[in-house]
Amino acid sequence: MEQNRENTMEKLVSLCKRRGFVFPSSEIYGGFAAIYDYGHYGTLLKNNIRDAWWKHMVQFRDDVVGLDSAIFMHPKTWVASGHVDSFDDPQVDCKKCKARMRADHILETFNVVADKMPIEFINAELDKLRAEKKLKCVSCGSTDLTEAKRFSLMVKSNLGSPTDALSEENVVYLRPETCGGIYLEYKNTVDSTRVKLPFGIAQIGKAFRNEIVARQFVFRTREFEQMEMQYFLHPEMMKEKYEMWKKIRWDWYLEYGMEESDIRWYKHEKLAHYASEAFDVEYDFQSLGGFKEVEGIHARGDWDLSQHSKFSGAKLDYLDEKTGERFIPHIMETSVGLGRLFLMFLDKAYQEEEIEGGARVVLKLDRRLSPIKVAIFPLMKNKPELVEKARKIYDSLKMKWMCEFDDNGNVGKRYRRQDEIGTPYCVTVDFETLEKGEVTVRDRDTMKQEKVQAEDLEKFFSEKFSN
Repeated sequence: MEQNRENTMEKLVSLCKRRGFVFPSSEIYGGFAAIYDYGHYGTLLKNNIRDAWWKHMVQFRDDVVGLDSAIFMHPKTWVASGHVDSFDDPQVDCKKCKARMRADHILETFNVVADKMPIEFINAELDKLRAEKKLKCVSCGSTDLTEAKRFSLMVKSNLGSPTDALSEENVVYLRPETCGGIYLEYKNTVDSTRVKLPFGIAQIGKAFRNEIVARQFVFRTREFEQMEMQYFLHPEMMKEKYEMWKKIRWDWYLEYGMEESDIRWYKHEKLAHYASEAFDVEYDFQSLGGFKEVEGIHARGDWDLSQHSKFSGAKLDYLDEKTGERFIPHIMETSVGLGRLFLMFLDKAYQEEEIEGGARVVLKLDRRLSPIKVAIFPLMKNKPELVEKARKIYDSLKMKWMCEFDDNGNVGKRYRRQDEIGTPYCVTVDFETLEKGEVTVRDRDTMKQEKVQAEDLEKFFSEKFSN
């Protein structure tokens, strides 16, 4: 069976729309740039990925607790963290077509590294390109572009203030990353859960960024979900625990279907002033044309708690009862975008296969992540006795797994629909079921069929999904 990987992004976007994984937001009004809604199957897949992360980060561990902090936080939070002053990107506008571009991305196409560089450096490099008549709008080709200026990525709100009275004194922000709430609830967590260093606080939640250019489907959006864990520790533990968490996170990707060749480590050479180490897990996206970041693992030092202690006046140090030492804990962070993992798993799972009778599109997702675990079919919808028996099986199995009942079209077409949404097993109820109690179970990946007694289905699938 051959797999066709050409134009994978277009095919994934089409599949997501056609099969109810992802829809453009506000589509009936013409859409809303870089915002997406997750349909039934997309929600199920996304939630399964989320739950797989949570199980490994919190449920299976004794040293990590959970949190769900608010999206809105006191404005000083983002002053202390440095976001208000420096969370921005360099923007260039086309005077002709009004297109907006990232200046550092333009320079990257000319092999000029400009990430996090001063705006003066960026404009000087842009001027060199202007002089050589190489600086052009990526949309219309015009050379009439503005100078670069800083574009804040923070999304403002007038929460609790009249719209016409909004100013920098009373502005609040939608959080640009979820970890801010973890730092603010560090002390309450220590006081209420009796955790001892080293320990982590994990959180899954929405974050918002006013991206200049947001594209590549759900890979980069303005509203997204982050899954983050901040691990608090004594500075002497950092090297050991950093390597420990790198291995834990690497193994998680292999656990859920990635191969060693699919992912790699990218080491950051240019670090934030507070960081001592930063690595990204990158996945080789067929749909995006190469390796892209899906998760970051960072050694952040004591910057975060020290800053919030300074700006709030609260004591955020930690007393080691064994040694009597009092210190500000250092932080090791893992941060991953749920939308990026969603796209990664779709990218990896998507396959086109030539089979007898034509071709099929199939999502070979890890069975634990599949939106629907089992689909149940009556062989014919116009035979009440088959429909009734299939319904009974469906009603029984759905109490344990996410199942789907389907009696629309011939069985072959139903198989194709379930292949496209990644359903691992299909159960067909036919006349032998009524006579002998046997159903036909079809495997998504191998397409092999086997007979199973209807009364043994729960045991059968329990064994399949436990492996």
